[in-house]
Amino acid sequence: MLQFGMPTLIEIDDLEDTMKFCKTLGLTFIELNMNLPQYQTERLENISHLKSLKEKYGIGYTIHLDENLNACDFNKAVAAAYSDTVTRTVRVARALDAPILNLHMNHGVHFTLPERKVFLFERYFEDYMESWKNFCALCENAIGDSEIKICIENTDGYKDFEKSAIEYALQSKAFGLTWDIGHSNAVAHIDEKFILDNGGKLRHFHIHDSLGKSDHLALGDGEIDLFERLGVAESRQCRCVIETKTAESLKKSVSWLKENGFM
Repeated sequence: MLQFGMPTLIEIDDLEDTMKFCKTLGLTFIELNMNLPQYQTERLENISHLKSLKEKYGIGYTIHLDENLNACDFNKAVAAAYSDTVTRTVRVARALDAPILNLHMNHGVHFTLPERKVFLFERYFEDYMESWKNFCALCENAIGDSEIKICIENTDGYKDFEKSAIEYALQSKAFGLTWDIGHSNAVAHIDEKFILDNGGKLRHFHIHDSLGKSDHLALGDGEIDLFERLGVAESRQCRCVIETKTAESLKKSVSWLKENGFM
């Protein structure tokens, strides 16, 4: 049976209130979102508080890393700060038995020329890859012999230089993939072949419906073949975050999952 969890909602600031809501929905984990002030590293390092809530409600955690995270920034001090954030978060995940850290690739800065965009990470690919390899080694060392995976999520289409970086990372047991099926649909499935070619590394799903470029819809409100996508998730024994943005759409999505035999 698939494990379903919920994202951090902007409507619910307090973690214990989030736990209560998660419990009422019959979900098994919460993805703590580090974009929010209440889930910054120093807050997450209050391990005893997070553990006590986990035990009280029987709800586990995954962690969504800051979407701005850029461990390959050409400013070494900036890159080091982001890398330090990840290693500290890995230590939190180990203490909380949180199996997944979700990571967005950062496209970096681009220059817009008359005829095209030039991504600086592509233009200075060797510098980019040197930083990326150092970051991967840092993550491997922090994760050690634990089963934690840093799962790289698709967003608006991987750039070619990012695919090279991801393929390098996936050689390590420390890294896996997150398939966000709504993002995938909203960009005409341009990442789907790459994801499925590396399907053995799929560990995590973000599920929400999508209609054209409009995504984060409640399940059943869009055009995605949810049965097919959830079938892939089940075959890979992936966790699934129901990544809608409101409490109401989350309730509706849970109802859809129950009506269709997934919960």
